[in-house]
Amino acid sequence: MTDTQNWTRRDFAAAPSGPLVGLRVLDLSRLVAGNMTSLQLADFGADVVKVEPLPAGDPLRAWKQKGHSTFWKTYGRNKRSIGLDFRGDGAVDLLRDLMVGADVMIESFRPGTLEKMGLGSDVITRDFPRLVLLRVSGFGQTGPYSKRPGFGTLVEGMSGFAHRNGEAAGDPLLPPLALADMISGLYGANAVMMALRSRDATGRGQTVDLSLLEAMVSVLGPEPLDYRLTGTPKPRVGNGSNTSSPRNVYRSLDGHFIAVSASIQSTAARLFRAIGHDEMNSDPRYATNEARVAHCGEVDAIVGGWMAERDRDEIVRFCDAEGITAAPLYSVGDIVTDRHFTEREIFTEVPDVELGSVPTHTPLPRLSETPGNLWRPAPDLGEQGREILRDYGIADDRAEQLIAVGTVLAKGDNTE
Repeated sequence: MTDTQNWTRRDFAAAPSGPLVGLRVLDLSRLVAGNMTSLQLADFGADVVKVEPLPAGDPLRAWKQKGHSTFWKTYGRNKRSIGLDFRGDGAVDLLRDLMVGADVMIESFRPGTLEKMGLGSDVITRDFPRLVLLRVSGFGQTGPYSKRPGFGTLVEGMSGFAHRNGEAAGDPLLPPLALADMISGLYGANAVMMALRSRDATGRGQTVDLSLLEAMVSVLGPEPLDYRLTGTPKPRVGNGSNTSSPRNVYRSLDGHFIAVSASIQSTAARLFRAIGHDEMNSDPRYATNEARVAHCGEVDAIVGGWMAERDRDEIVRFCDAEGITAAPLYSVGDIVTDRHFTEREIFTEVPDVELGSVPTHTPLPRLSETPGNLWRPAPDLGEQGREILRDYGIADDRAEQLIAVGTVLAKGDNTE
Protein backbone atom coordinates (compact mmCIF):
# COMPACT_ATOMS: atom_id res chain seq x y z
CA MET A 1 0.00 0.00 0.00
CA THR A 2 1.32 3.44 -0.92
CA ASP A 3 2.37 5.51 2.09
CA THR A 4 0.43 8.76 1.78
CA GLN A 5 -0.17 11.84 3.87
CA ASN A 6 -1.63 11.21 7.30
CA TRP A 7 -4.97 12.93 7.00
CA THR A 8 -6.77 14.04 10.12
CA ARG A 9 -8.01 10.86 11.74
CA ARG A 10 -11.42 10.59 13.32
CA ASP A 11 -13.56 7.83 14.69
CA PHE A 12 -17.06 7.41 13.38
CA ALA A 13 -19.65 9.32 15.38
CA ALA A 14 -22.00 7.31 17.56
CA ALA A 15 -25.08 8.54 15.70
CA PRO A 16 -25.99 10.56 12.61
CA SER A 17 -26.23 14.33 12.86
CA GLY A 18 -27.17 17.17 10.58
CA PRO A 19 -30.26 18.82 9.15
CA LEU A 20 -31.68 15.62 7.63
CA VAL A 21 -31.82 13.49 10.79
CA GLY A 22 -35.21 11.75 10.76
CA LEU A 23 -35.43 11.59 6.98
CA ARG A 24 -35.87 8.02 5.72
CA VAL A 25 -34.50 7.09 2.30
CA LEU A 26 -34.81 3.78 0.45
CA ASP A 27 -32.04 3.53 -2.14
CA LEU A 28 -32.71 0.84 -4.74
CA SER A 29 -30.25 2.36 -7.21
CA ARG A 30 -27.05 0.83 -8.52
CA LEU A 31 -23.62 2.18 -9.41
CA VAL A 32 -22.66 5.84 -9.05
CA ALA A 33 -25.45 8.34 -9.81
CA GLY A 34 -28.02 7.10 -7.30
CA ASN A 35 -25.35 6.34 -4.72
CA MET A 36 -23.96 9.87 -5.10
CA THR A 37 -27.44 11.24 -4.47
CA SER A 38 -28.06 9.15 -1.36
CA LEU A 39 -24.51 9.74 -0.08
CA GLN A 40 -25.16 13.46 0.19
CA LEU A 41 -28.39 12.81 2.06
CA ALA A 42 -26.73 10.27 4.37
CA ASP A 43 -23.79 12.58 5.11
CA PHE A 44 -26.22 15.13 6.52
CA GLY A 45 -28.14 12.74 8.72
CA ALA A 46 -30.69 10.92 6.58
CA ASP A 47 -31.20 7.23 7.32
CA VAL A 48 -30.33 5.74 3.93
CA VAL A 49 -31.22 2.08 3.51
CA LYS A 50 -29.53 0.41 0.55
CA VAL A 51 -31.94 -2.22 -0.76
CA GLU A 52 -29.41 -4.27 -2.71
CA PRO A 53 -30.14 -6.92 -5.33
CA LEU A 54 -29.22 -10.50 -4.48
CA PRO A 55 -27.00 -12.38 -4.78
CA ALA A 56 -24.12 -9.90 -5.25
CA GLY A 57 -25.53 -6.58 -4.07
CA ASP A 58 -24.89 -3.22 -5.68
CA PRO A 59 -22.56 -3.77 -8.68
CA LEU A 60 -20.47 -0.92 -7.28
CA ARG A 61 -19.09 -3.49 -4.85
CA ALA A 62 -17.33 -5.19 -7.76
CA TRP A 63 -15.28 -2.10 -8.71
CA LYS A 64 -12.11 -3.01 -6.90
CA GLN A 65 -8.50 -1.95 -6.47
CA LYS A 66 -6.15 -4.72 -5.34
CA GLY A 67 -9.12 -6.77 -4.21
CA HIS A 68 -10.76 -4.03 -2.16
CA SER A 69 -14.11 -2.43 -3.02
CA THR A 70 -12.82 1.12 -2.96
CA PHE A 71 -15.84 2.63 -4.71
CA TRP A 72 -18.20 0.97 -2.25
CA LYS A 73 -16.13 2.11 0.73
CA THR A 74 -16.53 5.68 -0.55
CA TYR A 75 -20.14 5.79 -1.76
CA GLY A 76 -21.58 3.30 0.74
CA ARG A 77 -20.53 5.17 3.86
CA ASN A 78 -23.18 6.33 6.34
CA LYS A 79 -25.71 3.86 4.88
CA ARG A 80 -27.37 0.64 6.04
CA SER A 81 -27.81 -2.45 3.86
CA ILE A 82 -30.44 -5.12 3.32
CA GLY A 83 -30.28 -7.65 0.49
CA LEU A 84 -33.41 -8.39 -1.54
CA ASP A 85 -34.21 -10.83 -4.32
CA PHE A 86 -36.55 -8.54 -6.23
CA ARG A 87 -38.14 -11.58 -7.94
CA GLY A 88 -38.45 -13.56 -4.72
CA ASP A 89 -41.63 -14.54 -2.92
CA GLY A 90 -43.03 -11.56 -1.07
CA ALA A 91 -40.42 -9.11 -2.39
CA VAL A 92 -42.86 -6.58 -3.84
CA ASP A 93 -45.11 -6.75 -0.78
CA LEU A 94 -42.07 -6.10 1.40
CA LEU A 95 -41.06 -3.14 -0.75
CA ARG A 96 -44.52 -1.67 -0.39
CA ASP A 97 -44.31 -2.00 3.38
CA LEU A 98 -40.92 -0.33 3.42
CA MET A 99 -42.29 2.49 1.28
CA VAL A 100 -44.97 3.17 3.88
CA GLY A 101 -42.25 4.21 6.32
CA ALA A 102 -40.04 6.09 3.84
CA ASP A 103 -39.87 9.72 2.80
CA VAL A 104 -37.79 9.17 -0.34
CA MET A 105 -37.16 6.27 -2.70
CA ILE A 106 -34.37 6.24 -5.29
CA GLU A 107 -34.28 3.76 -8.16
CA SER A 108 -32.21 3.36 -11.30
CA PHE A 109 -33.87 0.41 -13.03
CA ARG A 110 -34.37 0.50 -16.77
CA PRO A 111 -37.55 2.53 -17.40
CA GLY A 112 -40.60 0.31 -17.22
CA THR A 113 -39.19 -2.04 -14.58
CA LEU A 114 -41.04 -0.51 -11.66
CA GLU A 115 -44.23 -0.62 -13.73
CA LYS A 116 -43.74 -4.36 -14.29
CA MET A 117 -43.43 -4.74 -10.52
CA GLY A 118 -46.74 -2.94 -10.08
CA LEU A 119 -44.99 0.10 -8.61
CA GLY A 120 -45.21 2.69 -11.37
CA SER A 121 -45.35 6.38 -10.62
CA ASP A 122 -49.15 6.41 -10.86
CA VAL A 123 -49.45 3.62 -8.28
CA ILE A 124 -46.93 5.26 -5.96
CA THR A 125 -48.68 8.63 -6.21
CA ARG A 126 -51.99 6.95 -5.34
CA ASP A 127 -50.81 4.60 -2.59
CA PHE A 128 -47.91 6.58 -1.12
CA PRO A 129 -48.86 10.20 -1.69
CA ARG A 130 -46.15 11.65 0.58
CA LEU A 131 -43.29 9.70 -1.00
CA VAL A 132 -40.70 11.47 -3.15
CA LEU A 133 -39.63 9.08 -5.91
CA LEU A 134 -36.34 9.78 -7.70
CA ARG A 135 -36.05 7.81 -10.94
CA VAL A 136 -32.52 7.80 -12.34
CA SER A 137 -31.96 6.62 -15.91
CA GLY A 138 -29.66 7.23 -18.81
CA PHE A 139 -32.15 8.86 -21.18
CA GLY A 140 -35.24 9.59 -19.10
CA GLN A 141 -38.51 7.78 -18.48
CA THR A 142 -39.96 8.82 -21.86
CA GLY A 143 -38.72 9.35 -25.40
CA PRO A 144 -37.36 7.11 -28.16
CA TYR A 145 -34.20 6.22 -26.21
CA SER A 146 -35.78 5.64 -22.81
CA LYS A 147 -35.39 1.86 -22.93
CA ARG A 148 -31.68 2.01 -23.80
CA PRO A 149 -29.14 0.97 -21.16
CA GLY A 150 -28.23 4.09 -19.23
CA PHE A 151 -24.49 3.96 -18.60
CA GLY A 152 -22.70 7.28 -18.14
CA THR A 153 -20.25 6.50 -20.93
CA LEU A 154 -23.07 6.47 -23.46
CA VAL A 155 -24.48 9.82 -22.43
CA GLU A 156 -21.03 11.39 -22.14
CA GLY A 157 -20.69 10.51 -25.81
CA MET A 158 -24.20 11.51 -26.92
CA SER A 159 -24.39 14.71 -24.86
CA GLY A 160 -21.84 16.52 -26.99
CA PHE A 161 -19.29 16.55 -24.18
CA ALA A 162 -16.85 14.03 -25.67
CA HIS A 163 -16.99 15.80 -29.04
CA ARG A 164 -15.73 18.96 -27.34
CA ASN A 165 -13.12 17.19 -25.24
CA GLY A 166 -9.68 16.38 -26.67
CA GLU A 167 -6.78 17.88 -28.54
CA ALA A 168 -7.48 20.10 -31.54
CA ALA A 169 -6.01 17.62 -34.00
CA GLY A 170 -7.02 14.54 -32.03
CA ASP A 171 -10.01 12.30 -31.47
CA PRO A 172 -12.87 13.00 -29.07
CA LEU A 173 -12.17 11.98 -25.47
CA LEU A 174 -14.52 10.47 -22.91
CA PRO A 175 -13.81 11.51 -19.31
CA PRO A 176 -11.80 8.93 -17.34
CA LEU A 177 -14.11 9.32 -14.32
CA ALA A 178 -17.84 8.82 -13.78
CA LEU A 179 -18.54 12.44 -14.68
CA ALA A 180 -22.13 12.06 -15.91
CA ASP A 181 -23.04 10.05 -12.83
CA MET A 182 -21.44 12.53 -10.46
CA ILE A 183 -23.19 15.52 -12.04
CA SER A 184 -26.47 13.61 -12.05
CA GLY A 185 -26.00 12.70 -8.40
CA LEU A 186 -25.66 16.38 -7.51
CA TYR A 187 -28.81 17.18 -9.48
CA GLY A 188 -30.53 14.25 -7.80
CA ALA A 189 -29.86 15.39 -4.24
CA ASN A 190 -30.93 18.92 -5.14
CA ALA A 191 -34.12 17.61 -6.74
CA VAL A 192 -34.97 15.50 -3.69
CA MET A 193 -34.59 18.49 -1.39
CA MET A 194 -36.75 20.69 -3.63
CA ALA A 195 -39.42 17.98 -3.77
CA LEU A 196 -39.34 17.65 0.02
CA ARG A 197 -39.64 21.41 0.36
CA SER A 198 -42.73 21.24 -1.83
CA ARG A 199 -44.10 18.41 0.30
CA ASP A 200 -43.66 20.60 3.37
CA ALA A 201 -46.00 23.10 1.74
CA THR A 202 -48.52 20.77 0.08
CA GLY A 203 -48.32 17.49 1.96
CA ARG A 204 -47.72 15.60 -1.28
CA GLY A 205 -44.63 14.00 -2.74
CA GLN A 206 -43.83 13.75 -6.42
CA THR A 207 -41.78 11.88 -9.01
CA VAL A 208 -38.43 13.19 -10.22
CA ASP A 209 -37.39 12.03 -13.71
CA LEU A 210 -33.59 12.40 -13.65
CA SER A 211 -31.83 11.71 -16.95
CA LEU A 212 -28.05 11.38 -17.03
CA LEU A 213 -28.14 12.65 -20.61
CA GLU A 214 -29.88 15.86 -19.67
CA ALA A 215 -27.60 16.43 -16.69
CA MET A 216 -24.58 16.04 -18.95
CA VAL A 217 -26.04 18.26 -21.68
CA SER A 218 -26.43 21.03 -19.11
CA VAL A 219 -22.63 21.18 -18.87
CA LEU A 220 -22.54 22.55 -22.42
CA GLY A 221 -24.05 25.84 -21.26
CA PRO A 222 -24.75 28.20 -24.18
CA GLU A 223 -23.31 25.97 -26.91
CA PRO A 224 -26.69 25.25 -28.57
CA LEU A 225 -27.21 29.00 -28.83
CA ASP A 226 -23.67 29.48 -30.12
CA TYR A 227 -24.36 26.80 -32.74
CA ARG A 228 -27.53 28.59 -33.84
CA LEU A 229 -25.58 31.82 -34.27
CA THR A 230 -22.60 30.30 -36.08
CA GLY A 231 -23.95 27.16 -37.73
CA THR A 232 -20.80 25.31 -36.65
CA PRO A 233 -20.12 23.12 -33.59
CA LYS A 234 -17.24 24.46 -31.56
CA PRO A 235 -13.99 22.62 -32.28
CA ARG A 236 -11.86 20.77 -29.77
CA VAL A 237 -9.13 22.97 -28.35
CA GLY A 238 -7.27 20.69 -25.97
CA ASN A 239 -6.55 22.57 -22.75
CA GLY A 240 -7.41 25.86 -24.38
CA SER A 241 -10.74 27.63 -24.58
CA ASN A 242 -13.06 28.86 -27.30
CA THR A 243 -14.22 31.54 -24.90
CA SER A 244 -11.24 33.22 -23.27
CA SER A 245 -7.49 33.70 -23.66
CA PRO A 246 -5.02 33.16 -22.15
CA ARG A 247 -6.49 29.95 -20.81
CA ASN A 248 -4.33 26.86 -21.16
CA VAL A 249 -1.87 24.49 -19.55
CA TYR A 250 1.81 25.32 -19.92
CA ARG A 251 4.87 23.18 -19.26
CA SER A 252 7.49 24.44 -16.81
CA LEU A 253 11.26 24.07 -17.20
CA ASP A 254 11.31 21.08 -14.84
CA GLY A 255 8.55 19.24 -16.73
CA HIS A 256 5.52 20.11 -14.61
CA PHE A 257 2.34 21.81 -15.83
CA ILE A 258 0.74 25.09 -14.83
CA ALA A 259 -2.89 26.00 -15.51
CA VAL A 260 -3.65 29.63 -16.31
CA SER A 261 -7.09 31.19 -16.63
CA ALA A 262 -7.01 34.93 -17.29
CA SER A 263 -10.64 35.09 -18.38
CA ILE A 264 -11.26 38.60 -17.06
CA GLN A 265 -9.71 41.59 -18.82
CA SER A 266 -7.96 42.87 -15.69
CA THR A 267 -6.40 39.48 -14.96
CA ALA A 268 -5.06 39.18 -18.49
CA ALA A 269 -3.60 42.69 -18.30
CA ARG A 270 -1.97 41.91 -14.96
CA LEU A 271 -0.46 38.71 -16.34
CA PHE A 272 1.05 40.42 -19.40
CA ARG A 273 2.58 43.18 -17.27
CA ALA A 274 3.98 40.72 -14.75
CA ILE A 275 5.79 38.59 -17.34
CA GLY A 276 7.30 41.63 -19.03
CA HIS A 277 4.91 41.98 -21.98
CA ASP A 278 2.90 45.08 -21.07
CA GLU A 279 2.93 46.05 -24.76
CA MET A 280 0.34 43.33 -25.35
CA ASN A 281 -2.22 45.37 -23.46
CA SER A 282 -2.20 48.04 -26.17
CA ASP A 283 -1.62 45.73 -29.13
CA PRO A 284 -4.97 45.34 -30.99
CA ARG A 285 -4.23 41.63 -31.44
CA TYR A 286 -4.27 41.07 -27.65
CA ALA A 287 -5.96 44.11 -26.09
CA THR A 288 -9.41 42.50 -25.82
CA ASN A 289 -10.54 39.00 -24.98
CA GLU A 290 -12.18 38.54 -28.39
CA ALA A 291 -8.94 39.53 -30.10
CA ARG A 292 -6.91 37.21 -27.87
CA VAL A 293 -9.18 34.27 -28.64
CA ALA A 294 -8.67 34.96 -32.36
CA HIS A 295 -4.89 35.00 -31.77
CA CYS A 296 -4.76 32.42 -28.99
CA GLY A 297 -1.84 30.54 -30.57
CA GLU A 298 0.32 33.64 -30.36
CA VAL A 299 -0.80 34.38 -26.80
CA ASP A 300 -0.03 30.82 -25.73
CA ALA A 301 3.41 30.98 -27.34
CA ILE A 302 4.29 34.11 -25.35
CA VAL A 303 2.91 32.93 -22.02
CA GLY A 304 4.13 29.39 -22.53
CA GLY A 305 7.57 30.63 -23.53
CA TRP A 306 7.87 32.53 -20.27
CA MET A 307 6.77 29.48 -18.25
CA ALA A 308 9.16 27.17 -20.10
CA GLU A 309 12.16 29.09 -18.75
CA ARG A 310 11.22 28.60 -15.07
CA ASP A 311 10.67 25.75 -12.65
CA ARG A 312 7.18 25.03 -11.33
CA ASP A 313 7.77 26.21 -7.77
CA GLU A 314 9.27 29.49 -8.98
CA ILE A 315 6.27 30.05 -11.24
CA VAL A 316 3.80 29.32 -8.45
CA ARG A 317 5.55 31.71 -6.04
CA PHE A 318 5.69 34.42 -8.73
CA CYS A 319 2.04 34.04 -9.66
CA ASP A 320 0.95 34.15 -6.03
CA ALA A 321 2.99 37.31 -5.42
CA GLU A 322 1.72 39.03 -8.58
CA GLY A 323 -1.93 38.03 -8.21
CA ILE A 324 -1.88 35.95 -11.40
CA THR A 325 -4.68 33.38 -11.71
CA ALA A 326 -2.57 30.27 -12.13
CA ALA A 327 -2.13 26.96 -10.32
CA PRO A 328 -0.08 23.80 -10.72
CA LEU A 329 -1.70 20.69 -12.18
CA TYR A 330 -1.84 18.06 -9.47
CA SER A 331 -1.99 14.30 -9.46
CA VAL A 332 -3.39 12.50 -6.43
CA GLY A 333 0.23 12.08 -5.38
CA ASP A 334 0.58 15.87 -5.23
CA ILE A 335 -2.71 16.28 -3.39
CA VAL A 336 -1.69 14.06 -0.50
CA THR A 337 1.37 16.21 0.25
CA ASP A 338 -0.23 19.66 -0.05
CA ARG A 339 -0.80 21.49 3.26
CA HIS A 340 -3.98 23.15 2.05
CA PHE A 341 -5.69 19.80 1.52
CA THR A 342 -4.48 18.65 4.94
CA GLU A 343 -5.35 21.77 6.92
CA ARG A 344 -8.78 22.10 5.30
CA GLU A 345 -9.36 18.39 6.05
CA ILE A 346 -10.54 17.86 2.51
CA PHE A 347 -9.96 14.17 3.18
CA THR A 348 -10.45 12.42 6.51
CA GLU A 349 -8.95 9.13 7.67
CA VAL A 350 -11.59 6.80 9.14
CA PRO A 351 -11.41 3.28 10.58
CA ASP A 352 -11.74 0.32 8.21
CA VAL A 353 -11.99 -3.35 9.12
CA GLU A 354 -9.99 -4.56 6.10
CA LEU A 355 -7.36 -1.85 5.75
CA GLY A 356 -7.11 -0.40 9.24
CA SER A 357 -8.09 3.04 8.01
CA VAL A 358 -9.04 4.66 4.72
CA PRO A 359 -9.14 8.25 3.44
CA THR A 360 -12.53 9.55 2.40
CA HIS A 361 -13.67 13.00 1.34
CA THR A 362 -15.17 15.16 4.05
CA PRO A 363 -18.95 15.73 3.73
CA LEU A 364 -19.81 18.63 1.42
CA PRO A 365 -20.89 21.36 1.46
CA ARG A 366 -19.58 22.81 4.73
CA LEU A 367 -22.51 24.11 6.80
CA SER A 368 -21.62 26.34 9.76
CA GLU A 369 -24.42 25.22 12.09
CA THR A 370 -25.48 21.76 10.92
CA PRO A 371 -22.48 20.20 9.19
CA GLY A 372 -22.41 16.72 7.75
CA ASN A 373 -20.78 13.90 9.64
CA LEU A 374 -19.26 10.45 9.27
CA TRP A 375 -21.03 7.94 11.46
CA ARG A 376 -20.67 4.49 9.93
CA PRO A 377 -18.50 2.72 7.34
CA ALA A 378 -19.91 1.26 4.16
CA PRO A 379 -21.90 -1.83 5.19
CA ASP A 380 -21.49 -5.45 4.20
CA LEU A 381 -24.31 -6.75 2.04
CA GLY A 382 -27.34 -7.22 4.30
CA GLU A 383 -25.40 -6.17 7.38
CA GLN A 384 -28.28 -4.28 9.03
CA GLY A 385 -31.09 -6.33 7.48
CA ARG A 386 -32.94 -7.41 10.58
CA GLU A 387 -32.48 -4.01 12.18
CA ILE A 388 -33.99 -2.36 9.11
CA LEU A 389 -36.96 -4.73 9.01
CA ARG A 390 -37.71 -4.05 12.68
CA ASP A 391 -37.32 -0.28 12.21
CA TYR A 392 -39.82 -0.36 9.35
CA GLY A 393 -42.38 -2.31 11.38
CA ILE A 394 -41.96 -5.75 9.80
CA ALA A 395 -43.00 -8.46 12.27
CA ASP A 396 -40.21 -10.79 13.37
CA ASP A 397 -41.97 -13.97 12.19
CA ARG A 398 -42.55 -12.50 8.75
CA ALA A 399 -38.97 -11.24 8.57
CA GLU A 400 -37.62 -14.68 9.45
CA GLN A 401 -39.82 -16.28 6.79
CA LEU A 402 -38.52 -13.88 4.11
CA ILE A 403 -34.97 -14.65 5.19
CA ALA A 404 -35.59 -18.39 5.26
CA VAL A 405 -36.88 -18.54 1.67
CA GLY A 406 -33.99 -16.38 0.41
CA THR A 407 -36.01 -13.32 -0.54
CA VAL A 408 -34.10 -11.23 2.00
CA LEU A 409 -30.47 -11.37 3.05
CA ALA A 410 -30.34 -9.92 6.52
CA LYS A 411 -27.39 -10.34 8.84
CA GLY A 412 -27.32 -9.28 12.47
CA ASP A 413 -29.47 -10.79 15.21
CA ASN A 414 -30.18 -14.54 15.00
CA THR A 415 -27.50 -15.16 12.38
CA GLU A 416 -24.76 -17.69 12.77
